[in-house]
Amino acid sequence: MEPRVLLFTGKGGVGKTTVAAATATLAARRGLKTLVISTDTAHSLADALATEPGEIAPGLHLHQVDTQKSLEEHWGELQDYARGLLGELGLDQITAEEITVLPGAEEVIALLELREHARSGSWDVIVVDCAPTAETLRLLALPEALDWHVSRLLPAGRRFLKVISPFVRGVAHVSTPGDDVVGAAERMHRGLMEIRELLTGPGASVRLVLTPEAVVLAEARRTLTSLNLYGYRVDAVVANRVFPGADADAWRAQWVKAQERLLAEAEESFAPLPVHVVPYLPAEPVGAGALAALAEQLYGEADPFAPPAVEPPLTLTAGELRLALPGATKGEVDLARKRDELIVTAGPYRRIIALPAALARRKIAGATLEDGFLKVRFVSGGPDD
Repeated sequence: MEPRVLLFTGKGGVGKTTVAAATATLAARRGLKTLVISTDTAHSLADALATEPGEIAPGLHLHQVDTQKSLEEHWGELQDYARGLLGELGLDQITAEEITVLPGAEEVIALLELREHARSGSWDVIVVDCAPTAETLRLLALPEALDWHVSRLLPAGRRFLKVISPFVRGVAHVSTPGDDVVGAAERMHRGLMEIRELLTGPGASVRLVLTPEAVVLAEARRTLTSLNLYGYRVDAVVANRVFPGADADAWRAQWVKAQERLLAEAEESFAPLPVHVVPYLPAEPVGAGALAALAEQLYGEADPFAPPAVEPPLTLTAGELRLALPGATKGEVDLARKRDELIVTAGPYRRIIALPAALARRKIAGATLEDGFLKVRFVSGGPDD
């Protein structure tokens, strides 16, 4: 049975790490075997929990990614080939080592390790403290984007390499990647697709953490749209650092009034999602006791570990594709068709959706954006050009 997976993200500085740590602590105290892990290279989870990685409380484990070890495990062949090639080109070993540390490797490795933990069967709940919003969106878009490219390039690439390898070795005097290197790339690709299947599945959801500030709220709305575009369920919003209204002096009363207005706006923007409110605490919650108390206050009577009561953003029928794009406006959304693919753009983000055979054989009859849903209708006939 797959674990319940909860991902927390938000604009940098809104307190997502604290909320993630509090949720994980509450899960363990309710008797659920819980793992908390971070895709954020800052590794601030250990600071929030005031402990080192490992079993930090009964039923609660903190995992911190060992980048170097995982690099060797997941794509050692790719690194070995790259180092060898750079050595053949005359670069010294230290320079080659530095160059072959792949950009974004830590985030990708965190995803692959998350997949391994989910497959182990050891956990009831896995809480993921994600990187700030922009990095999280790039990370969650990566598996499907790589699938689109790799599924087209790798088969042809294998054939191409067999043809040109003798020429490259004879003329350029450098090595070409062998089957072991290409196989490593394929394994990594499969792993990323498995993690996408897990994170878009019925047991996973994202929770947006924000503070009641205009700029933060605007980014959270865009994030909700983008996460739905990529097929990820968002099942709740957490409004952090909310000033209590009682006994407010003149200075704090102004903050209370502004936050009340923004919270009302958030309730409207994210409906029907629940907006959980966390008060501005007199001291930073550090350690298991303070975090558990925060989580109890945060969730109240709600069950934060129940399956998400949210439909998948993308649904397909014989005659219609339906994609949730809450908050999107008609001017932000663009639609294009290329053979058996539908290209959907929402603001700065784009997704290429591979159409199933039942829709790929049909042509588009029309598309509408209504009530937060993009609906694309298909009718019998050949695919659009």
